[in-house]
Parts: sequence; structure tokens; C-alpha cells
Amino acid sequence: MYKLYTRPGSGGFVVEAALALANAPFEQIDVPKTDRPDPAFLDISPLNQVPVLTLPDGSSMTESAAICILLAERHPEARLAPAVDAPARADFLRWMAFMSSVLYPAVLRFYYAHRYTADADGTKAVKQAAIAEMDRGFAVLDNALKGRDWLVGDQMSVADIYLVMLVAWHPDIDSARAAWPNIERLWARLREHPLLKTLNTSHEMWPG
Repeated sequence: MYKLYTRPGSGGFVVEAALALANAPFEQIDVPKTDRPDPAFLDISPLNQVPVLTLPDGSSMTESAAICILLAERHPEARLAPAVDAPARADFLRWMAFMSSVLYPAVLRFYYAHRYTADADGTKAVKQAAIAEMDRGFAVLDNALKGRDWLVGDQMSVADIYLVMLVAWHPDIDSARAAWPNIERLWARLREHPLLKTLNTSHEMWPG
């Protein structure tokens, strides 16, 4: 059985969604946010971050995008992603890597600006640059969604859930929804998805 170490409002949202869509049994372990973590948790998450997924063989992995890709590979029947040999697989890997390397770090820089500067007065500039990077990345994805129902392939994938999780963290959500109509169209669709509605009650990613 899988074990998911997570907390509400974290990147564990998309991993929890992936496990549920795959009908994969898992034990959920809530990890409180603290600067003095349990040493045992640091053994599986050296940066003291969630989510962490412990696999049935006892090994653990971090990084929500990587976890989702692994779950898609291990549970192909759930169609969490285009098949390995499908033409859309390349776009799936591309956009998952793009979101995890461009957008997710920008979100972290905004909400944890003090970690990214040694200047006590420099957090405002870090936040401004983070928002600019978010806006640049979301604009790219909004363009990729033009004329498409889903980010990749012909049905919902974990890439779509990952995207709406990230946009839900934008600090100016009203402006974001107006600026990127294709992302908003996708997000509106997923806000009505029964599973995501249920997850949102515990994660409070967006207003109900």
C-alpha cells in the first residue's frame, strides 16, 4: 500500500487526486508545518517538504510532478496520462516538467520570499519577480490550451489537475482568471469534477 505524507493546501492535492483516480489504496499521513521536523520525516524528505509518497516496496519519493508521472506509469488503466507510446506523451512530459520547473518554483518564491534573498529588505523585489515569472508561464500554458479541451491528449490527465492547482495559488486570482481565459475554461470544468470538489473541501484550494 502507498503512504502519502501531505497537508491541506499543499502539492499533495494533485497526488491525492492521482491516487484516487487510480483507485489505489493509500494511507494518508498529515505532516504539520514546522521548522523543527521529526528527524524520521527528514530521512524521506530532506528539504522538509510535502508531498512524499512511500511506495509499496518501502522506498519513498518526493516532487509532486515526478510522483504523478510514476503513478501514471504504474496504473495505466486509470489513464492518468497519455500512454507511453502515444503521440501526446511527449507533450505530457514537456508540460509536467515545465510546470514543475517554472511555475512551482515561482509560487514558492512568492510565498517564501525570505528564503530567496539575504537582504532583509529584498523580499518585495523577490515577490514581484515571482509574480512576473508566474504570469509568463501561465501565458504560455494558456496559449497551449487554445482550441483544446485538455492540456494534452483527448481526455483529462494529471497535467490538467497540476495546472489548476498551480493557478489556484496565484496571489491575484481574479486577475489571473481574466488574463488567461483558456486556463479559466479548463479550471471551471475541473471545479465541477466530483473528485476535485471533494478534495477541495479539505484542501480549500479555491472558493467552494
